[in-house]
Amino acid sequence: MEILFNRKEAGKLLSEKLLKYADTETIVLAIPKGGVPVGYEIATKLDVPLGITLIKKIGHPSNKEYAIGAVSLDSFYIDNSMNIDKKYIESEVKRIQELLLQKQKLYEGNKQPLQLKNKTVIIVDDGIATGNTILASIKLVKSKMPSKIIVAAPVVPFENIELIKNQVNEFIYLDAPKYFPSVGCFYEEFNQVKDDDVISILNQASLKMKMKKEKILF
Repeated sequence: MEILFNRKEAGKLLSEKLLKYADTETIVLAIPKGGVPVGYEIATKLDVPLGITLIKKIGHPSNKEYAIGAVSLDSFYIDNSMNIDKKYIESEVKRIQELLLQKQKLYEGNKQPLQLKNKTVIIVDDGIATGNTILASIKLVKSKMPSKIIVAAPVVPFENIELIKNQVNEFIYLDAPKYFPSVGCFYEEFNQVKDDDVISILNQASLKMKMKKEKILF
């Protein structure tokens, strides 16, 4: 079982496996909050834009911590084997999408979302557990018609590798243990990523891309 120091190290290690996408028509999409510092390291190394894909899990009605699916701003994914009441799902999807809209305004303000059509998109998180969030992210990104979708994550349960591989063009990971207690167990330092951290990282990434464009122009 490989133990990472922190999300920064995870991003740097993943970026080494993604060098063929450096300075190409590629966009890194990080899943907030934990995926953002990982995505920043990848986007910086590859010299490509960093954006976010806003996703939130739907909790089971009797146990909110247990994910039965995930919601994005314009789509959702549900594990139909759970046989959950449709009214509960509809209510949760509406509530969560309202929260995600607020987060989008907080994180990105009035910035136009990155255009994904015909681009290579690398979806990044700080780890994958059930896979529900990443599957919902893939569905969202596919609807934007990119040329290629890659998922990059430091750790994933061994049993979920094929589940994700079958949905994307490429799946990059550092470790896939059979025993998977939680994502945080694979980091020495796994501090909570705050909203202010996400905003700061996105602003830094945006500034780097702006400077790159100005350099090309002059």
